[in-house]
Amino acid sequence: MNLVIMKNQQAVTSSLQVAETFNKNHRDVLAAIDDLKEGVAENYADLFYEDIYTHPQNKQTYRQIIMNRDGFTLLAMGFTGKQALQFKLKYIEAFNKMETHIKQQLDTSKLSPELQFMNSVVQSLAKQEQETKRIETKVNNISDIVALNVTDWRKDCQKLIRHMAKNQGGFSAYKEINSEIYEESERRAGANLKQRLTNKRRRMADEGASKSKRDKLNKLDVIADDKRLLEIYVAVVKDFAIKYGVNLDEIA
Repeated sequence: MNLVIMKNQQAVTSSLQVAETFNKNHRDVLAAIDDLKEGVAENYADLFYEDIYTHPQNKQTYRQIIMNRDGFTLLAMGFTGKQALQFKLKYIEAFNKMETHIKQQLDTSKLSPELQFMNSVVQSLAKQEQETKRIETKVNNISDIVALNVTDWRKDCQKLIRHMAKNQGGFSAYKEINSEIYEESERRAGANLKQRLTNKRRRMADEGASKSKRDKLNKLDVIADDKRLLEIYVAVVKDFAIKYGVNLDEIA
């Protein structure tokens, strides 16, 4: 049933898989994990981490949480009933099998000294090659980000911000990153976007624009009115995209 998978050399499962296995609503499983967060605040990152998945039908992305054995155990303590117990036992068995498999892959102690040496050389070369590729990819990606222009700036910038948020933990990070970008844009431009937005709405009101139309305005509309501010905003988004390691190939 693929209850447990290997990720970053660790046996883990997902909130989505748990919901399907225990026949629960995924929202309820996420809520149960969120309720645990306060009680295990100091150890939360050792048990769970935020992730997203793409729905196979509507192709939309949704939140899910990845957890290791300890995280699953803590969560499953609240699941009761005979059927729930059977699924818990299946999960324990799956974790045991996956962790044994991982240990066997990592165990080189039974190799001869010569093979152990060769294995260490191969691993070292593989790491060097991987690091070289990572650096090359990063350099190329930075060049691509810097080359972005202001033609489709709203769409491109929002894509970058969404991907930054994904890298930093999902939907909860979006608002924070967006706010930081606005603040940095204001600092560089010496402008107050909130005040400019208020002024723009007042001007539109004086011109007879409807309240619904005025309410739809946001800071991006203010930025669009000022060429210099627009260039600064796009530059800030690029800087943040490089800082958060956004890969353009993944969002093309």
